[in-house]
Amino acid sequence: MAATRVLVLNSGSSSLKYQLIDMESGDRLAAGLVERIGEETSRLKHTPLTGGGEARDTEGPIADHSTALKAVAAELSRDGLGLDSPELAAIGHRVVHGGKHFTQPTVIDDAVLKEVERLIPVAPLHNPANLIGIRTATALRPDLPQVAVFDTAFHTTMPESASRYAIDVKTADEHRIRRYGFHGTSHAYVSRRTAELLGKEPEEVNVIVLHLGNGASASAVRGGVCVDTSMGLTPLEGLVMGTRSGDVDPAVIFHLMRVGNMSADEIDVLLNKKSGLVGLCGENDMREIRRRIDEGDEEARLAFDIYVHRLKKYIGAYYAVLGRVDALAFTAGVGENAAPVREAAVAGLEELGLAVDAELNSVRSDEPRIISPEYARVAVAVVPTDEELEIARQTYALVHDSADRND
Repeated sequence: MAATRVLVLNSGSSSLKYQLIDMESGDRLAAGLVERIGEETSRLKHTPLTGGGEARDTEGPIADHSTALKAVAAELSRDGLGLDSPELAAIGHRVVHGGKHFTQPTVIDDAVLKEVERLIPVAPLHNPANLIGIRTATALRPDLPQVAVFDTAFHTTMPESASRYAIDVKTADEHRIRRYGFHGTSHAYVSRRTAELLGKEPEEVNVIVLHLGNGASASAVRGGVCVDTSMGLTPLEGLVMGTRSGDVDPAVIFHLMRVGNMSADEIDVLLNKKSGLVGLCGENDMREIRRRIDEGDEEARLAFDIYVHRLKKYIGAYYAVLGRVDALAFTAGVGENAAPVREAAVAGLEELGLAVDAELNSVRSDEPRIISPEYARVAVAVVPTDEELEIARQTYALVHDSADRND
């Protein structure tokens, strides 16, 4: 029996998302989420996607990620999709930070684990959880290839002029300070799908991708290769996000330390969890912000305007970086669903060849689509992201190619 299935695991600090995908047929066989791991009220939501099975939602204490993955394995087994299946080719893991070293999906061994662990200081919230997921899955299926797909990998093609900060080189190198970028699997998937939408090969197309969710990032992709992105050493830099500030003058930190008597940890929490939209208006749900705007709420209006202003700045900057732009692609929760954000982001940019057709923009769909008028020089697209499929695709390609070379 051919092994064509990939289990994709995305381990968060207190959660575990998963999908099981058959790469030969393209079918999603199951998906789910374990949340509130380590709490008394942990929850496992499992959905079989073939065979007519019903979704199952259970609550109860799940002590740790090892217990969570065992519970997931049990749910999959109930649907005849257990981890012991000979049809399972590999397990693909989302790893947030791969540093400068990991430029491609990588089969995990002890050396890879050590490097991911070494990068914890620049990804303290994400890499530890990713490591737990990897070690747990390896213990359950030690014979199966475990593959790391790094959020940062797509951005390692950035030139030094884009990835270096203008600080002392020796200090930067000693502490691995540079711009790494994140959401790489999404930017890779969306830039490629945008080229397909235009009927072209990725090598022929220059795309600005706006990944707008609670976390948000922009990228400039020239011929399928990332040349710049908005997030930096950490996911804090760049666009205004749900709870993150994005770009700020670094002196703000010194000012808060000296004048506000705030500690480094307090400022960290401020900029990552109490800023962005929630810091501006107390709300990080764009739907609620738009509702408040419609009711005349000026605080919500200002938050929206600041959000859009930052978007416009990055669109213009990446237009300049690319020189020629064939498409602007919106993706992720806000990018895919918030028509007012898309409209506002390109308003006034007609001289750059950007425009949105109001009727096309108002359509809700799960399919990639063009929302710009026919006369527009640059296509504006909405392209739903699929990070799990991208992780599965990269994982399967790696193990499949390895198997072919060993035959």
